[in-house]
Amino acid sequence: MASQAKAVQLLARQFFGMSMVDGAVSAERVGGVLEYIEKTSPANEMAVLREYRRLIAIEVAKGVAVVEHAGAIGDTTLSSIASAMAKKYSRAVTATAKPNPALLAGLRVQIGDDVYESSVAGQLAALASSV
Repeated sequence: MASQAKAVQLLARQFFGMSMVDGAVSAERVGGVLEYIEKTSPANEMAVLREYRRLIAIEVAKGVAVVEHAGAIGDTTLSSIASAMAKKYSRAVTATAKPNPALLAGLRVQIGDDVYESSVAGQLAALASSV
């Protein structure tokens, strides 16, 4: 059973590697991988597809900065955040706005697994945990 799971992960990682061009996911390559999987029907096809999808989703998320905000946020601010994140991560990054009134004020930016928070709610939570 464990060797089967390892085989699924290995194949999904190989497909993932074939989907990358210059450090970014290539839609054309992903299409080619999916065509190959459809034609060859590898063992544990659905498990391989689920793992492959998970790896692609993680990689795509690294190029999107989700900017949560309590108040209004302008395109200039979003562009500045995208530019700063692109410089920090050395890759193309787009920023998308997501209203979150629970923040009270400030911003929370998530890119991939990284979270940058400068909100009143975050500061209050930090203060509460230190008391």
